[in-house]
Amino acid sequence: MLRLAVIGLGWWGRTIIDALAASAAVKVTAAADTNPATRSFAQERGLKFLPDLDAVLAESGIDAVLLATPHSLHFEQIMRAAGARKHVFCEKPLCLSRKEAATAIAACNAAGVKLGVGHEKRFEPPNVALRRMVEEGRLGTLLQIEANFSQNKFLTLAADNWRLDAREAPAGPLTATGIHLVDLSVSFLGKAESAFASVARLASNLVNGDTLGALLRFRSGANALLSAMLATPFEGRFAVYGSNGWAEVRDKAHPEASQGWTLLCSTRDGVRSVREFPPAPAVRRNIEAFAAAILEKAPYPMPQEEMIETVACLEAIIASARSGRIETVAG
Repeated sequence: MLRLAVIGLGWWGRTIIDALAASAAVKVTAAADTNPATRSFAQERGLKFLPDLDAVLAESGIDAVLLATPHSLHFEQIMRAAGARKHVFCEKPLCLSRKEAATAIAACNAAGVKLGVGHEKRFEPPNVALRRMVEEGRLGTLLQIEANFSQNKFLTLAADNWRLDAREAPAGPLTATGIHLVDLSVSFLGKAESAFASVARLASNLVNGDTLGALLRFRSGANALLSAMLATPFEGRFAVYGSNGWAEVRDKAHPEASQGWTLLCSTRDGVRSVREFPPAPAVRRNIEAFAAAILEKAPYPMPQEEMIETVACLEAIIASARSGRIETVAG
């Protein structure tokens, strides 16, 4: 069993700890946060509370760290963990620049430690089924992706919450929800060549904007049209269009209170199908896949080149939202 320490006991760090309570592969044994007020949460769950990452890295009984920390800290924290020979699972986004992502991955490889990333939508059963359809050629040549991941949960956050900070969350909804759509798009379409994006504040006090529209053009010629909003009720959909048909995954409710998914398909000859999927613990499955890569030497099902490409796309979307121009995706 993998002995894991969670760094960061904010909303998402606490959510992950509770999600792993039923895991037979991962045991959270410790938690760290610079805010001493979070000690009670750790103690309630029988975890050793430590004051910071350095204290965790000094613990010999911890195999891996999970970073649920502000985005701008990820790079430096990954580098420190790799230097201490601790495996690292980092919440998305992995880093805020392609250079940082590539450097962090190289450091983990050099240290002989595994790196996982919190792109759990890859592990949702309908997306696994969708990938199988694409790999089997049932959709033909991929033409375009259209996707939306929106919510209004952030409207109730305090103005000083780090998730609303310009440095931590550039381009409005991108680092919160849009990044999941970017990652899935990369996993289906490969390397991107350019990005064009627009961010606006239309219906909230969110200073970084509440509405994002982005167009990624991939080297294959296919596009991904991505939408993410923070001022509308939850919407989750991911559609892949091909020369032989299309398929769309629809969330029935917000992932935090999932009610499952619907997978809609239409073939070239006009045959339509609907498949229902019950809720599944995608967050836990991702972390358990990370554990399997460590304990069983199984390949982690997220290629490192795609980890880097997703961050490169994020960087280009941010640049385009700021410049108002089409920006090249680095690499």
